[in-house]
Amino acid sequence: MKEVGIISYGGHIPRLRIRSSDIANAWGKNPETITGGLGVFEKSVPSPDQDVATISVEAARAALARCNIAPKDVGAIYVGSESHPYAVKPTGTIVGEAIGATPILKVADYEFACKAGTAAIQTCMALVKSEMVRYGIAIGADTSQAAPGDALEYAASAGGAAFIIGREKIIANINETCSFTTDTPDFWRREGRKYPAHGGRFTGAPAYFRHIMSNAQNLMNSVNSKPDDYDYAVFHQPNGKFPLRVAKMLGFTPDQVKQGLLCPIIGNTYSGSSMLGLASVLDVAKPGNRIFVTSYGSGAGSDAFDITVTKNIKELPREKAPLVSELIEKKQYIDYSTYAKYRDLLYED
Repeated sequence: MKEVGIISYGGHIPRLRIRSSDIANAWGKNPETITGGLGVFEKSVPSPDQDVATISVEAARAALARCNIAPKDVGAIYVGSESHPYAVKPTGTIVGEAIGATPILKVADYEFACKAGTAAIQTCMALVKSEMVRYGIAIGADTSQAAPGDALEYAASAGGAAFIIGREKIIANINETCSFTTDTPDFWRREGRKYPAHGGRFTGAPAYFRHIMSNAQNLMNSVNSKPDDYDYAVFHQPNGKFPLRVAKMLGFTPDQVKQGLLCPIIGNTYSGSSMLGLASVLDVAKPGNRIFVTSYGSGAGSDAFDITVTKNIKELPREKAPLVSELIEKKQYIDYSTYAKYRDLLYED
């Protein structure tokens, strides 16, 4: 089987931020209880002119800026999100047109809660391996929704990442991938409803932890590895506590997780969560580093990846696009009233 992997990558995070303490104060909650309980201190907020399409375009442009791939050689674009701007019209065609890749052979929008982006990576891997396309771009991006006053409001944020998958000049080999899926309704949003609903504590043990634990163990069994074999580990980040807890349960250390753990400072970017975490790791990765990635999507499922960084990463001009750390540092705080206006919270669902 021919090697397939990541050729380039890029991310985008809106510059606006709101502190968790400001959200808590708006609802008469104790800020310390909220930040301590969730492990989320602030989150990114999309401005009125930002949506999944604009975030995806910025991430894709960043990925292309770091490599010499002609947009016309991109044969597929898959955008994973649960907040696509249109119910009937693909986001992928907007991205393709914006980066100059049209007409594209294969385009589709994916939905599988927060793992839609990693599902897009798997699809691009299959198309590249089968030689149906030369390059594919997989994107995970969201401007996630949360009802005013709901626990989700403290973490639901915005951002995304794009990965170019191919066979040439691979900077990170994807050695193996596997998935674990069940019908576990821990989080849902019906057609036409603005805000999602969730099962509260039910989202933990039978949903997030069961799927990530099962899939992570399946992957390590498949490649005959153990946690000590990896330099970095990235897990889906619905809050700042779950990734550290599941890492400990699996045998990973906080040091392996910290580079990709972004939720405490930008919130939960949903489909962009584990993908931005991987992008952050690739920002600092060196040849030979091994990366363990496990996403999670409510509904419910998990995708896991065993990745090895190649010597080609030394030739990747990472400086030609913003690093994740630079995107995080470029920020402007807003208060809750501005946040409510920008997120259209006065809309009656």
